[in-house]
Amino acid sequence: MGILDKHKFIETNATALLVGSFLVVTIGGIVEIAPLFYLENTIEKVEGVRPYTPLELTGRDIYVREGCYTCHSQMIRPMRDEVERYGHYSLAAESMYDHPFQWGSKRTGPDLARVGGRYSNEWHVDHLTDPQSVVPESIMPKYGFLKDRMIAPTRIADRLSTDALVGVPYTSEMIEQAKADFTAQADPDADSEGLLERYPRANVGNFDGQAGISEMDALVAYLQVLGTMVDFSTFQPDASR
Repeated sequence: MGILDKHKFIETNATALLVGSFLVVTIGGIVEIAPLFYLENTIEKVEGVRPYTPLELTGRDIYVREGCYTCHSQMIRPMRDEVERYGHYSLAAESMYDHPFQWGSKRTGPDLARVGGRYSNEWHVDHLTDPQSVVPESIMPKYGFLKDRMIAPTRIADRLSTDALVGVPYTSEMIEQAKADFTAQADPDADSEGLLERYPRANVGNFDGQAGISEMDALVAYLQVLGTMVDFSTFQPDASR
């Protein structure tokens, strides 16, 4: 029986095709999955990456709620044109505490993986309030209503506890101080020493420029932290991985 005859036999015999497919999938699965059981972590740990502050986490939830990920990706690929435009390519570790991650698959607007610190708080507020006033050709909808939606950290401790259940390293102290940290980050006159100890290099300030804490404060706080946790001037990839 020649090769073509054997191939025809498999294609015309349902049982043989089923058995062959099962064997191929089984072998492929073992080859790909088995090595993972011998690795403690598939993500290279990178210095500086930390969990989001309570205010940043709230802003991230607003970002997801408003569907910002449908037009903005958060993943810079290691291609010359992307690296030159957006900055260092994205590291897996930068998304290790995102549930779910916001890599995205479409760019109606620019990638936001490195937007943190590129613009002032005022710029972000103006851009979110009236995008066309900052970028005339923008087709982004207006989000000025976020300034009118005041928020309180009523359930923020539960929010951190939930993320801790799925592996985000929020300590009992972080959870206990969640409400205080939420308020302190949006108040430049508050004592933020404890906040900065728990969340190094967190941005502190009145993000939307008005009294009280609004959804705008939270969203801007989130945008300002994107891409700022890792110091790429000193970062060296692990060559052993």
